[in-house]
Amino acid sequence: MTAGLVTFSTHVLDATTGRPAAGIRIRLDRSLADGGWAPAAEGQADADGRLRLPDGLEPDGLEPDGLEPGVYRVTFGTGAYFAARGSASFYPEVAITFSAMAPGEHCHVPLLLSPFAYSTYRGS
Repeated sequence: MTAGLVTFSTHVLDATTGRPAAGIRIRLDRSLADGGWAPAAEGQADADGRLRLPDGLEPDGLEPDGLEPGVYRVTFGTGAYFAARGSASFYPEVAITFSAMAPGEHCHVPLLLSPFAYSTYRGS
């Protein structure tokens, strides 16, 4: 990783099965100065429910070794994930906004989800 860039990872667990949320779609957007959002990367969780940038995401015009420091939003496709398993879901998606400001920082954003609730925290 280039010293001035940050890395990102997530781990998604399905609380209804007690298993990783394999295959869930994940999108990462970067905050713009005008208040909008620009696509940064997207991908899907592996068999263990994990995804890491730069390894697991498809970057959209980003440095191959990480992200510029800034504010990001990670969006999980929870509705489609549960629909594919034949389950209704209250949240069509879960979006978490976080700051990754320190050069060289690693940001880990885990997600524990069920069809009607979710929780997250800053991981390590």
